Amino acid sequence: MSPTTETLLIAIQWGILLYFLLLHGIQFLLILKAFFAIRNYQGRTDADPLDNLFETTHALPITLVCPAYNESAGVVASVSSLISLRYPEFQVVVVNDGSTDDTVAQLVAAFRMKPTKRVIRQLIPTQEVRTVYESPYVRNLVVVDKENGGKADALNCGINMARYHLVCCMDADSLLEPDALLRVVRPFLDEPNTAACGGVIRPLNGCRVTSMGIRGIFMPDSWLARFQVVEYLRAFLFGRMGLSSLGALFIVSGAFGLFRKDILVRSGGFCTDIVGEDFEMVVRLHHLMLDEKKPYHISLVPDPICWTEAPEDFKPLRRQRSRWQRGLMETLWMHRRMWFSPRYGRIGLFSMPYFLLFEALAPWVEVLGYGIALWAVWSHTISTPFALLFLWMSLLLGIFNSVVAVVLQEITLHRYQGLGAWGRLLLTAILENFGYRQLTLFWRLQGSLDFVRGKRNWGRMDRYGLKGKDEAKTPSAL
Repeated sequence: MSPTTETLLIAIQWGILLYFLLLHGIQFLLILKAFFAIRNYQGRTDADPLDNLFETTHALPITLVCPAYNESAGVVASVSSLISLRYPEFQVVVVNDGSTDDTVAQLVAAFRMKPTKRVIRQLIPTQEVRTVYESPYVRNLVVVDKENGGKADALNCGINMARYHLVCCMDADSLLEPDALLRVVRPFLDEPNTAACGGVIRPLNGCRVTSMGIRGIFMPDSWLARFQVVEYLRAFLFGRMGLSSLGALFIVSGAFGLFRKDILVRSGGFCTDIVGEDFEMVVRLHHLMLDEKKPYHISLVPDPICWTEAPEDFKPLRRQRSRWQRGLMETLWMHRRMWFSPRYGRIGLFSMPYFLLFEALAPWVEVLGYGIALWAVWSHTISTPFALLFLWMSLLLGIFNSVVAVVLQEITLHRYQGLGAWGRLLLTAILENFGYRQLTLFWRLQGSLDFVRGKRNWGRMDRYGLKGKDEAKTPSAL
């Protein structure tokens, strides 16, 4: 190897190592920022109990919109939990997006629903609505059966159907904690300019679920699901909470997010041309409000928990992660005018660069770093100690941030009970860096390549329904 080539490879290695140090350094600062934000939030909410909020006449009514596609395995349990939420006034709109199974039949039978002649105002264009069902026994439940148009189209249909000023968008396979709406609505009461607010998402796997909701929070038996528990904790509770505390939140999860209906309608509704409609909607809200120069807030609160089923098989998990990465790439490209633009303030100068450099490009940089380091060790062409330093640093920094996130979660929210659960969380936070993180890295790389190739389809994901921990599972398709 020529001296010039060797110098170039060493420079690339140094550059990648500095990239990793910067990436994990920012993540660590976000975790610390989130920790203090959560402590501050807990101090404020302790002084204002939920009972006061429930009894106040100022609680804003909410419409929950739940798109459903082939969700017969768990849709009745999910909707039952929704209609029993603790909130003064709310409506549940389930939008059946052209399911090929008996999702609608399950709902009609369980809640004794009847077809109605209700007219839906087409505030946002959607696929044709077939039938609207209502129940004389469950007054706040509406089921809309429509032609298939995808999740974004189903959400838009639910927005058209929404009776109230605030719209909560969620997944039909998710479970909300009983007080989730009381908690997530707080920012709208405290800050009248709030445009959207999200809650924390956690894997349901391993929890004990009954017809009355979650009755026990446990670590799942599957290691694949355990890795996702730590991953969700680090990403949702601390990564996004840290961004929220900086006024730079970029994602409100499609599994549980509360929006102002008028802003959703004014923005044109959820985009039906991409797979990351939840991410793109939040970026579009930033784009819209900053272009209009109107004051607004988009925030995340740490305690309205939404529990959702995480994949326990490699194939659906691979499809999910590659789809998430493709949605990220599509959204960033769609809003590329905001990149590094002072006009868009901290969104253009921090959030956009952060997601572009440390989310969209991270799989490429990390794979390149591993490749160069392993080749250097094998060929002895450049500094083997430096290559080993790179490999160990990339692992140790990931372990450090994961362990810190787990410890701070136990200090602040402490959802998993007992020393055994805490020990399993810590062990999982360490082990995820040896194999699992590298797998997700390659799946994200596949998603990036799918974006470059212009892939459009959503992909298939198996669902097993919202069953109890020890109950039999029956697969369905999403």
